[in-house]
Amino acid sequence: MRVSAAVLTLLALATCDSGSEERGDVSSTRVVQRPFDPAPAGSVPRGAAERAAALAPPGPAVTPALIERGRERFRIYCSPCHGVTGGGDGPVVSRGFPAPPSYFEDRLREAPAEHIVQVITNGLGRMSPYADRVTPEDRWAIAHYVKELQARDTQGSGAVQ
Repeated sequence: MRVSAAVLTLLALATCDSGSEERGDVSSTRVVQRPFDPAPAGSVPRGAAERAAALAPPGPAVTPALIERGRERFRIYCSPCHGVTGGGDGPVVSRGFPAPPSYFEDRLREAPAEHIVQVITNGLGRMSPYADRVTPEDRWAIAHYVKELQARDTQGSGAVQ
């Protein structure tokens, strides 16, 4: 019996993770640090072409469903700063955060939807990029919703709901 216990112990130890870099399957409880290898020149990350195509103007066709999706996404991601109506009076402004520009300023009324998509993607001024949080399709939906808000505001007051 002692021989088989010793053999089982040796087999159990032989299957333990040594942490070596030769193993293809490293245990998740061990950290193996490998040197940084930069991507070869001219390489393109997977999915880059699809992401670029999704952001290319003119974007998806404007439909009532797209506008509704934009309204939902706008209320989630944009209204804390820009306010529900886009006037730059969101709840964070009442807590001391600097007010963002109103969507009803002339320069933003004249800006195309592509500009809004680029600002959501890359950020501008105090606004940080939202590319990691908002999909390209939702960026277009938000941009078209903002343009819809601007079109419904006939007095230039920014008081559209």
